[in-house]
Amino acid sequence: MADLKYYDVILAPVVTEKTMNTMSEKKYTFSVHPDATKTQVKEAVEKMFAGTKVASVNTMNLEGKTRRRGATSGKTAKKKKAIVQLTADSAEIEIFSGL
Repeated sequence: MADLKYYDVILAPVVTEKTMNTMSEKKYTFSVHPDATKTQVKEAVEKMFAGTKVASVNTMNLEGKTRRRGATSGKTAKKKKAIVQLTADSAEIEIFSGL
């Protein structure tokens, strides 16, 4: 397992129509490092965004898609997403507020 610091765990927020609808339930979706664990994701969210308390973390591994260019085929990079559920008394995450 890689030695990841909290600022290396969260790569980017995932902003889609489906993830924007789940924000009313205090669920936020992030693209995370493929080697990150649920505990590391929880610690990273609580350290990076002040006033947040994480209730649960769900992760999903996304395998790379097969792509072809002529006779040569290869795979795109694999990814990992995390859906973070905040507690009821937790503060909102500011990066999603302007969207």
